[in-house]
Amino acid sequence: MDMILSQIGKRILNRRKQLRITQEELAEKAGVTPQTVSSAELGKKALRPENIIKICAALEISTDYLLLGMVVDGDISVLGQKLSRLTPEQYRHLDDIIDSYIAAVSAVSNGKA
Repeated sequence: MDMILSQIGKRILNRRKQLRITQEELAEKAGVTPQTVSSAELGKKALRPENIIKICAALEISTDYLLLGMVVDGDISVLGQKLSRLTPEQYRHLDDIIDSYIAAVSAVSNGKA
């Protein structure tokens, strides 16, 4: 159980940092206490189901991603909505960035970096 809580905590922390928000800002956005966010990120305490839902909504992630680390259709749909706001030129630029990123992580995982 400790390992699962630790992994959930890391996903919360990483996503919060991606969004560039503090624990206090996440807590306010999710309607939970800063202590709840802190305890969850540290993997010290399991979240109540209602707080899982609130935190996922605030972080714009699915519960599947938070709990299991799995990307599901809902996550992809949110990304699609963001992509639809790009101009065609921005979209092509992002496509190039994604291709470069995939090549870089593939090289690292294959020991070529």
